[in-house]
Amino acid sequence: MGDSSRLTLFNIPAHRSFSDALVTGILAQHGGDPIKLAQGMVLLPSNRAIRSISDAFVRKSGGGLLLPRLVALGDAELGEQIGGALDPLGEQDAIPPSVGMMQRQMILARLVQEASPRPLDVGQSLQLAQALGSVLDQMQVERIPVAALQDLQLSEALSAHWQRSLNLLSILLHRWPQELKRLGCIDLAERRNRLFDRVAERWKENPPGHFVIAAGVSTAAPAVAGLLRRIAIMPNAMVVFAGLDQNMDEGAWKAIGPFEADPVTGRVPAGHETHPQFALKRLLDRMSATRDDVAQWRWGSEHDARAVRGRNISNAMLPPRLTTRWRDLKAADRSLAGVEALEVATPGEEAQAIAIALREALETEGKTAALVTPDRQLAVRVSAHLKRWGIEADDSAGQALSRLPPGTLLIAMAQAVAERFAPVALLALLKHPLVMRGADRLPWLEQVRGLDLLLRGPRPQAGLNGIDLLLAPRDGEDRQKDLRTRIAAWWPQARSLLAPLEAAFTGALDLSAQLSAVREQAGLLTRDAVWSGHQGRMAADLFAEMEAFAGDGPIQADIRALPMVLDHMLAGLSVRPPQGGHPRIAILGLIEARLMQADFMILGGLNEGVWPGMPTPDPWLAPSIRKELGLPGLESRIGLAAHDFASGLGAPQVLITRARRGAGGPAVASRFWLRLKAMAGPQWKSADRYAELARNIDRPNFVRPAERPRPAPPASIRPKLVPVTDVDRLKADPYAFYARRILRLSRLDPVDADAGPAWRGTAVHEILQRWAETATLEPADLESRAKAMFERPEVHPLLRALWQPRLMEAIRWIASGVARDKAEGRTILAVESEGRAEIGGITLTGKADRIDHMPDGTLAIVDYKTGKPPSAKQVRAGFALQLGLLGLIAEHGGFPGIEGRPVAGCFEYWSLAKKGDAFGYRESPVDPLGKRDKIVTAEFTTYVHGLFDQIAADYLNGTTPFEAQVNPEVANYGDYDQLMRLEEWYGRDDG
Repeated sequence: MGDSSRLTLFNIPAHRSFSDALVTGILAQHGGDPIKLAQGMVLLPSNRAIRSISDAFVRKSGGGLLLPRLVALGDAELGEQIGGALDPLGEQDAIPPSVGMMQRQMILARLVQEASPRPLDVGQSLQLAQALGSVLDQMQVERIPVAALQDLQLSEALSAHWQRSLNLLSILLHRWPQELKRLGCIDLAERRNRLFDRVAERWKENPPGHFVIAAGVSTAAPAVAGLLRRIAIMPNAMVVFAGLDQNMDEGAWKAIGPFEADPVTGRVPAGHETHPQFALKRLLDRMSATRDDVAQWRWGSEHDARAVRGRNISNAMLPPRLTTRWRDLKAADRSLAGVEALEVATPGEEAQAIAIALREALETEGKTAALVTPDRQLAVRVSAHLKRWGIEADDSAGQALSRLPPGTLLIAMAQAVAERFAPVALLALLKHPLVMRGADRLPWLEQVRGLDLLLRGPRPQAGLNGIDLLLAPRDGEDRQKDLRTRIAAWWPQARSLLAPLEAAFTGALDLSAQLSAVREQAGLLTRDAVWSGHQGRMAADLFAEMEAFAGDGPIQADIRALPMVLDHMLAGLSVRPPQGGHPRIAILGLIEARLMQADFMILGGLNEGVWPGMPTPDPWLAPSIRKELGLPGLESRIGLAAHDFASGLGAPQVLITRARRGAGGPAVASRFWLRLKAMAGPQWKSADRYAELARNIDRPNFVRPAERPRPAPPASIRPKLVPVTDVDRLKADPYAFYARRILRLSRLDPVDADAGPAWRGTAVHEILQRWAETATLEPADLESRAKAMFERPEVHPLLRALWQPRLMEAIRWIASGVARDKAEGRTILAVESEGRAEIGGITLTGKADRIDHMPDGTLAIVDYKTGKPPSAKQVRAGFALQLGLLGLIAEHGGFPGIEGRPVAGCFEYWSLAKKGDAFGYRESPVDPLGKRDKIVTAEFTTYVHGLFDQIAADYLNGTTPFEAQVNPEVANYGDYDQLMRLEEWYGRDDG
């Protein structure tokens, strides 16, 4: 291993609070001289670690204090931070600046797009460029030359896909240095390597006169390992590791790997990269040090757990082939005193239980508590639950900008343009909380809600012109005429804000122009609210950077890819709260939790795929190629997650939690959970009290479910004019009639809905009415009118393509049927005729699709159906009385133009649905002889009259309650289930 006799290495074990123990030791050694303390330097892994150490100094100082220089080795401005440690200006050649991350991604995306054998849109190019940048960084961090790709001995079993990816990668990695040379820059990873090398070289020649401490660094990059070794050798300097396992015996330590090559085969066995100690072991190897060279840090803090916890964690994390040792462990070595487990059914219950546990911790004066989880949804839920008690515990890991208002607005704008202002995308944009923010917000929303009502149903034509056509006046009957007129008057205001966006993207293939158009119109739509606040400023900075370097990016930028591009770029930025929340409660991600510890740590979301997360696939390098090159495996992130878990277990009090179900179904317990449970055996302790509290916190002491509704309004407000279509509803489900006719509540179609039966029925009725009104009844005329209806500009092309062939075949069937009837002496008397008659003290109204004069002098009542007609059983039960009631109105002389005392002697449904191999068929709910349990034709109107008289006496003229019924036989069954609170009373004994 080389000379390690002079290495100054220390370790703060997992059962101690790293930040507090480190600061306690620094103050003990250097706190006597405030000036020397301020001159010192502490190298830390990240800016988050700096915040944690700074907070520890504040806690320990008890007053004013000049802090040593805290430097993050992972910071992009490392050269400026490390300052005087570098050579004075002019003594050596300056290290070139690093290329900006955004500029690099744009250039790499262009190179990928140009080199790819298949077309790639801008979104795919940027995602592949990001993965390519990651490969570049890893190769540079591990100091693997690009030439190593050419020396690979590829296995014949390697798929053609990976061979193509490797060939493309080789081309790109040879083109990228040319781009860097043009820019006069180098990669950030390479610049860090050079900085670390130069600092190590300078400190070798001229060690600093102040103390230097490298603390909490776990990356095993060769340049970092070299710098840490130099620090460990220097006088008045040291390296302090976090959570190095010194309890593990030598056999277990060696079993982790990495391993030497087999002397016979030359093959190198795979190390256990998923083990929490693998990264630290490899770092020690690269520092030419051993675990024996590392001494225990002498100082601790009041946040430490008992030392036995460290030994128990070590036992739980044994390499897989040594887990058989668990069977022989003594009770003391299994003990997890202070650690409890909570397993609940759902993520919602888990979040509520965690919030209760955090609230409970505040009952102890001075006690700190933290939730650590990689599950951001769980963190958001816990934060929301804590507000019940007025506790603001912001998630310090932040939220992706793509999920915050500025991000969702920008994505919604791109989505609306990409979908050519389709209804859902358009309404999502116009209703966004940032749009028209201010005094005009409520009037704006009122108009948008009106547009929402008009957009319910089939999709209009694409683009803003489609909305123009939707709002244009309609010929004939228009039930939404007043609403259409009102929204048409408002629409120009909204259109003026959207039209520039549509115009800018018409044929625009330049990404920079697209981004500029979105930025400009976003400001106008929101009155610049989208760019205000810390979230808006971050979005503005991102857009400025993307616009600045978009010229270097992909050449072809399809507008349809822009939503994905913005989502991808915005999701890469995490927005943290501008100020801290509760002083004793914290919610942390895994990175934020490193190097810090609270008195009570809750490790949440312990399911596979969450903690640890699934490794992100590498689209460029197959796992076998990564191994051949010497790059870390994709599973190395699991090892880091395992180290984070082991560190979290070191708190004095720990609660680990999981839910048996995740968002997508049953969840599998984390391997860390299963290891701990298997090792602990009978020492496993459950915290079921929190689950019980979570289940009961919102459970009322007394529950009284709603009774079956039986509203009984006075007869004076009950309708005396009733359409025949509502009589069926009144008979089958009186409450549904009450909701529709008295409360005037009707079901809304979904926005951008498929063309349902109602639309098809309306279209067919309109066509047939206009055809019949011509009096020629020529089949060719009917077909031409149907085609003309589909050619209207407001009809969406997709609707035309889907339904025109079906309806045209059914229309031809109707034309041929009418022609045959005409030849037999049957003539059409009325089409779409409105009729009314006074029956049983109620004015009954109805529109007959068609009334024919039969050769025997009776009337035929015809009802067109676009689907399956009602069955004879439904008609007999009184759930489909429309044909009979229309016949009754006709016999009462209620239809204009039909003289005398006519008799309805024929009742037919003409269905346009498919039966057999053809569209269209006739069916009658009655039969002259009453066959197949049908009502006798001559008795039909009498039967219907009797039913209606009883219904009218009970519900319309009387005071019988409109009792809710459960009857699937009714059309539109279920429209009012929520209003009647069906789930609360259905199935109960009294129901």
